[in-house]
Amino acid sequence: MSSIVPQPADVRPVRPPGPLVIDIRGITKIYKMGDQIIHALRGVSLKICRNEYLAIMGPSGSGKSTMMNMLGCLDTPTAGDYEFTGRNVAHMDDDELADIRNREIGFVFQTFNLLPRSDALRNVELPLIYAGLPAHERRLRAEEVLQSVGLGDRMHHKPNELSGGQRQRVAVARALANNPSIILADEPTGNLDSKTGEEIMALLEVLYERGNTIILVTHEEDIARHARRIVRLRDGVVESDQAAM
Repeated sequence: MSSIVPQPADVRPVRPPGPLVIDIRGITKIYKMGDQIIHALRGVSLKICRNEYLAIMGPSGSGKSTMMNMLGCLDTPTAGDYEFTGRNVAHMDDDELADIRNREIGFVFQTFNLLPRSDALRNVELPLIYAGLPAHERRLRAEEVLQSVGLGDRMHHKPNELSGGQRQRVAVARALANNPSIILADEPTGNLDSKTGEEIMALLEVLYERGNTIILVTHEEDIARHARRIVRLRDGVVESDQAAM
Protein backbone atom coordinates (compact mmCIF):
# COMPACT_ATOMS: atom_id res chain seq x y z
CA MET A 1 0.00 0.00 0.00
CA SER A 2 2.99 2.34 0.49
CA SER A 3 3.25 2.78 -3.29
CA ILE A 4 -0.18 4.44 -3.47
CA VAL A 5 0.16 8.14 -4.26
CA PRO A 6 -2.78 10.57 -3.92
CA GLN A 7 -3.88 12.09 -7.20
CA PRO A 8 -3.90 15.86 -7.71
CA ALA A 9 -6.99 17.54 -6.27
CA ASP A 10 -8.39 18.45 -9.69
CA VAL A 11 -8.59 14.81 -10.85
CA ARG A 12 -9.47 13.07 -7.62
CA PRO A 13 -12.88 11.39 -7.70
CA VAL A 14 -15.67 12.85 -5.60
CA ARG A 15 -18.18 10.25 -4.49
CA PRO A 16 -21.84 11.30 -4.51
CA PRO A 17 -23.05 11.86 -0.93
CA GLY A 18 -25.30 9.24 0.59
CA PRO A 19 -27.91 9.49 3.36
CA LEU A 20 -27.43 11.93 6.22
CA VAL A 21 -25.28 10.36 8.97
CA ILE A 22 -24.58 13.36 11.24
CA ASP A 23 -26.99 16.24 11.86
CA ILE A 24 -25.84 18.82 14.42
CA ARG A 25 -28.21 21.70 15.15
CA GLY A 26 -27.35 24.67 17.32
CA ILE A 27 -24.70 22.87 19.39
CA THR A 28 -23.31 24.87 22.30
CA LYS A 29 -20.60 23.69 24.68
CA ILE A 30 -19.70 25.60 27.83
CA TYR A 31 -16.90 24.59 30.19
CA LYS A 32 -16.33 25.91 33.70
CA MET A 33 -12.70 26.23 34.79
CA GLY A 34 -12.74 27.60 38.30
CA ASP A 35 -14.48 30.95 38.11
CA GLN A 36 -13.94 31.17 34.35
CA ILE A 37 -16.63 30.18 31.83
CA ILE A 38 -15.39 29.07 28.39
CA HIS A 39 -17.74 29.03 25.41
CA ALA A 40 -16.05 26.36 23.28
CA LEU A 41 -18.87 26.06 20.73
CA ARG A 42 -21.48 28.71 20.05
CA GLY A 43 -24.56 27.41 18.25
CA VAL A 44 -22.78 25.28 15.63
CA SER A 45 -24.87 23.47 12.99
CA LEU A 46 -23.40 20.91 10.61
CA LYS A 47 -24.66 18.13 8.34
CA ILE A 48 -22.44 15.26 7.15
CA CYS A 49 -23.58 12.55 4.74
CA ARG A 50 -22.27 9.07 4.08
CA ASN A 51 -19.47 8.87 1.50
CA GLU A 52 -18.16 12.34 2.40
CA TYR A 53 -14.50 13.17 3.03
CA LEU A 54 -14.56 16.17 5.35
CA ALA A 55 -11.77 18.10 7.07
CA ILE A 56 -12.35 20.24 10.16
CA MET A 57 -9.79 23.00 10.64
CA GLY A 58 -9.21 25.87 13.03
CA PRO A 59 -6.52 27.58 15.10
CA SER A 60 -5.92 26.82 18.76
CA GLY A 61 -9.00 27.79 20.76
CA SER A 62 -11.32 27.65 17.75
CA GLY A 63 -13.40 24.77 19.14
CA LYS A 64 -11.86 22.17 16.83
CA SER A 65 -11.04 19.67 19.58
CA THR A 66 -14.43 20.16 21.23
CA MET A 67 -16.13 19.55 17.88
CA MET A 68 -14.13 16.36 17.44
CA ASN A 69 -15.22 15.16 20.88
CA MET A 70 -18.84 15.92 20.01
CA LEU A 71 -18.71 14.16 16.64
CA GLY A 72 -17.03 11.15 18.22
CA CYS A 73 -19.58 10.94 21.06
CA LEU A 74 -16.77 11.48 23.55
CA ASP A 75 -18.67 14.41 25.07
CA THR A 76 -22.21 15.80 25.08
CA PRO A 77 -23.33 19.35 24.29
CA THR A 78 -24.51 21.90 26.81
CA ALA A 79 -27.38 22.75 24.46
CA GLY A 80 -28.53 21.82 20.97
CA ASP A 81 -29.28 18.56 19.17
CA TYR A 82 -27.01 15.93 17.65
CA GLU A 83 -28.52 13.13 15.59
CA PHE A 84 -26.27 10.26 14.54
CA THR A 85 -27.85 7.97 11.94
CA GLY A 86 -31.24 9.29 13.04
CA ARG A 87 -30.71 8.83 16.78
CA ASN A 88 -30.47 11.83 19.09
CA VAL A 89 -27.26 11.34 21.05
CA ALA A 90 -27.22 14.76 22.73
CA HIS A 91 -28.75 13.38 25.93
CA MET A 92 -27.55 9.77 25.92
CA ASP A 93 -25.93 8.29 29.00
CA ASP A 94 -22.34 7.02 29.11
CA ASP A 95 -23.22 3.43 28.23
CA GLU A 96 -25.24 4.47 25.19
CA LEU A 97 -22.46 6.78 24.01
CA ALA A 98 -19.89 4.00 24.48
CA ASP A 99 -22.01 1.66 22.37
CA ILE A 100 -22.16 4.18 19.51
CA ARG A 101 -18.41 4.80 19.73
CA ASN A 102 -17.65 1.10 19.52
CA ARG A 103 -20.12 0.17 16.78
CA GLU A 104 -20.41 3.27 14.63
CA ILE A 105 -17.17 5.28 14.84
CA GLY A 106 -13.65 4.21 13.99
CA PHE A 107 -11.03 6.41 15.68
CA VAL A 108 -7.54 7.13 14.36
CA PHE A 109 -5.44 9.18 16.79
CA GLN A 110 -2.23 11.15 16.37
CA THR A 111 -0.55 9.07 19.09
CA PHE A 112 -1.80 5.75 17.66
CA ASN A 113 -3.17 4.58 21.08
CA LEU A 114 -2.02 0.98 20.62
CA LEU A 115 -1.56 -1.54 23.43
CA PRO A 116 2.26 -1.78 23.68
CA ARG A 117 2.40 -5.41 24.84
CA SER A 118 -0.06 -6.73 22.25
CA ASP A 119 0.71 -7.54 18.64
CA ALA A 120 -1.03 -5.88 15.70
CA LEU A 121 -3.62 -8.64 15.45
CA ARG A 122 -4.63 -8.31 19.09
CA ASN A 123 -4.79 -4.52 18.86
CA VAL A 124 -7.17 -4.74 15.92
CA GLU A 125 -9.27 -7.37 17.69
CA LEU A 126 -9.90 -5.08 20.66
CA PRO A 127 -13.09 -3.33 19.43
CA LEU A 128 -14.40 -6.71 18.27
CA ILE A 129 -13.95 -8.07 21.78
CA TYR A 130 -16.05 -5.19 23.12
CA ALA A 131 -18.63 -5.93 20.43
CA GLY A 132 -18.91 -9.52 21.68
CA LEU A 133 -17.75 -11.36 18.53
CA PRO A 134 -16.60 -14.98 19.00
CA ALA A 135 -12.81 -15.48 19.00
CA HIS A 136 -12.69 -17.17 15.59
CA GLU A 137 -14.69 -14.40 13.91
CA ARG A 138 -12.58 -11.74 15.62
CA ARG A 139 -9.39 -13.23 14.33
CA LEU A 140 -10.64 -13.58 10.76
CA ARG A 141 -11.91 -9.98 10.70
CA ALA A 142 -8.69 -8.60 12.22
CA GLU A 143 -6.61 -10.50 9.66
CA GLU A 144 -8.82 -9.19 6.86
CA VAL A 145 -8.47 -5.51 7.77
CA LEU A 146 -4.74 -5.80 8.43
CA GLN A 147 -4.36 -7.29 4.96
CA SER A 148 -6.41 -4.42 3.54
CA VAL A 149 -3.97 -1.80 4.93
CA GLY A 150 -0.89 -3.65 3.70
CA LEU A 151 0.18 -5.27 6.96
CA GLY A 152 -0.45 -8.93 6.19
CA ASP A 153 3.19 -9.72 7.02
CA ARG A 154 3.24 -7.70 10.27
CA MET A 155 0.26 -9.16 12.14
CA HIS A 156 2.32 -10.64 14.96
CA HIS A 157 4.61 -7.66 15.48
CA LYS A 158 4.20 -5.48 18.57
CA PRO A 159 4.09 -1.67 18.24
CA ASN A 160 7.76 -1.25 19.20
CA GLU A 161 8.64 -3.60 16.33
CA LEU A 162 6.83 -1.42 13.78
CA SER A 163 7.65 1.91 12.16
CA GLY A 164 5.51 4.96 12.87
CA GLY A 165 3.68 4.54 9.58
CA GLN A 166 3.04 0.87 10.25
CA ARG A 167 1.70 1.67 13.72
CA GLN A 168 -0.71 4.20 12.21
CA ARG A 169 -1.81 1.55 9.69
CA VAL A 170 -2.58 -0.74 12.61
CA ALA A 171 -4.65 2.09 14.10
CA VAL A 172 -6.50 2.50 10.78
CA ALA A 173 -7.15 -1.25 10.64
CA ARG A 174 -8.51 -1.14 14.18
CA ALA A 175 -10.77 1.76 13.17
CA LEU A 176 -12.14 -0.34 10.30
CA ALA A 177 -12.69 -3.52 12.31
CA ASN A 178 -16.37 -2.96 13.17
CA ASN A 179 -17.35 -1.57 9.74
CA PRO A 180 -18.12 1.83 11.32
CA SER A 181 -20.41 4.48 9.86
CA ILE A 182 -17.53 6.98 9.90
CA ILE A 183 -13.78 7.09 10.41
CA LEU A 184 -12.76 10.00 12.65
CA ALA A 185 -9.06 10.80 12.19
CA ASP A 186 -7.54 13.28 14.66
CA GLU A 187 -4.25 14.72 13.31
CA PRO A 188 -3.41 11.27 11.83
CA THR A 189 -0.05 12.42 10.43
CA GLY A 190 1.00 14.57 13.39
CA ASN A 191 3.68 12.16 14.65
CA LEU A 192 4.93 11.08 11.23
CA ASP A 193 7.55 12.40 8.83
CA SER A 194 6.24 13.97 5.63
CA LYS A 195 6.80 10.92 3.40
CA THR A 196 5.10 8.55 5.84
CA GLY A 197 2.32 11.08 6.38
CA GLU A 198 1.63 11.10 2.64
CA GLU A 199 1.41 7.30 2.70
CA ILE A 200 -1.22 7.45 5.45
CA MET A 201 -3.17 10.09 3.54
CA ALA A 202 -2.97 7.86 0.45
CA LEU A 203 -4.44 5.05 2.53
CA LEU A 204 -7.30 7.28 3.69
CA GLU A 205 -7.87 8.24 0.05
CA VAL A 206 -8.25 4.57 -0.88
CA LEU A 207 -10.69 4.03 1.98
CA TYR A 208 -12.75 7.01 0.81
CA GLU A 209 -12.82 5.67 -2.73
CA ARG A 210 -14.02 2.33 -1.36
CA GLY A 211 -17.01 4.06 0.20
CA ASN A 212 -15.91 4.96 3.72
CA THR A 213 -17.03 8.24 5.31
CA ILE A 214 -14.01 10.11 6.65
CA ILE A 215 -13.85 13.10 9.00
CA LEU A 216 -10.35 14.50 9.33
CA VAL A 217 -9.41 16.91 12.13
CA THR A 218 -6.22 18.83 11.36
CA HIS A 219 -4.49 22.19 11.59
CA GLU A 220 -2.38 21.56 8.48
CA GLU A 221 -3.60 23.05 5.21
CA ASP A 222 -1.82 20.51 3.00
CA ILE A 223 -3.40 17.64 4.92
CA ALA A 224 -6.87 19.22 4.81
CA ARG A 225 -6.65 19.57 1.03
CA HIS A 226 -6.84 15.78 0.72
CA ALA A 227 -10.48 16.05 1.81
CA ARG A 228 -13.31 17.05 -0.50
CA ARG A 229 -14.91 19.53 1.90
CA ILE A 230 -13.33 21.79 4.51
CA VAL A 231 -15.15 23.24 7.52
CA ARG A 232 -13.22 26.02 9.29
CA LEU A 233 -13.96 26.96 12.89
CA ARG A 234 -13.04 30.18 14.67
CA ASP A 235 -14.06 31.29 18.16
CA GLY A 236 -16.55 28.45 18.46
CA VAL A 237 -18.50 29.11 15.25
CA VAL A 238 -18.32 27.85 11.67
CA GLU A 239 -16.32 30.46 9.75
CA SER A 240 -16.64 28.71 6.38
CA ASP A 241 -17.87 25.44 4.88
CA GLN A 242 -16.82 24.83 1.30
CA ALA A 243 -15.41 22.34 -1.19
CA ALA A 244 -11.65 21.77 -0.90
CA MET A 245 -9.67 23.54 -3.62
